[in-house]
Amino acid sequence: MPKRFTKKREDFTCANCGTNVKGTGYTNHCPQCLWSKHVDINPGDRAEECAGMMRPVDLYKEGQNWILVHECERCDIRKRNIISEDDDFDEVVKLSKQLADKKMKK
Repeated sequence: MPKRFTKKREDFTCANCGTNVKGTGYTNHCPQCLWSKHVDINPGDRAEECAGMMRPVDLYKEGQNWILVHECERCDIRKRNIISEDDDFDEVVKLSKQLADKKMKK
């Protein structure tokens, strides 16, 4: 059975906003703009060849955690990520407002 999670401590430059991000081994999205990149099949394995940009498309609470949902702009896959205490709270609030406005317009 393949490993489901590989802790990999990596720094990266966000391909969306250019922020230099210090990885913790659990970092899977930019804490400034909340965007991610489709590089994993299982968390941390870096085995996905798609490499598409993953935009934040949903946000919801599950137990004690806020969950951020990303959708790949290349292959449309969706992945869930837990909001980190390092994430820009103003950006989380901004995304929440955008999602609420979008739902109200429907």
